[in-house]
Amino acid sequence: MNSTQAIIKHTQNWVSKLIVKYNICPFARREVERGSIRYALIEEMNKEAVLQSLLDECRYLDKHTDTETTLFIMPVGFEGFYDFLDLVEMANELLEIEEYEGVYQLANFHPDYCFAGEIQSEPSNYTNRSPYPTLHIIREKSMEMAINNHPDVDAIPDRNIEFANKKGNAFFADILASCMLNK
Repeated sequence: MNSTQAIIKHTQNWVSKLIVKYNICPFARREVERGSIRYALIEEMNKEAVLQSLLDECRYLDKHTDTETTLFIMPVGFEGFYDFLDLVEMANELLEIEEYEGVYQLANFHPDYCFAGEIQSEPSNYTNRSPYPTLHIIREKSMEMAINNHPDVDAIPDRNIEFANKKGNAFFADILASCMLNK
């Protein structure tokens, strides 16, 4: 397995071993089962090149409606959480400039993710911690449909926080470590 395949496998492991298995995102299971998640690996360190690749990925999704969503994985260049957040802000601005606002939205994940106002050691941060810095490109229409069909979408974050606090940091650190195995 080459390094690109390994990084994608690590991310797929994270989706299945954490996000789907523990229902962190109740909308993910359907897309995993359908095989409609695209894993795009970007090994650029230059922000402008990364943003261009993000725009190219949006154009890919425009043309490939059978692909529901993309996990845009950046294993190098954005290891620092605050640099990553700067990129997230720039990416959201780019989507607006390119008239993708209302078409796609971005969720973001990072190995050192920390919710605003939380301390780094809070277990709830693990609900957004991934093996690599990752932008999740989500189709707005699909998200609206999923939200409308969910019985209590507002309860998802609270349920995740409660679950994370109950399980604790070691539980999630072990899961993330297991995701890095090439199995």
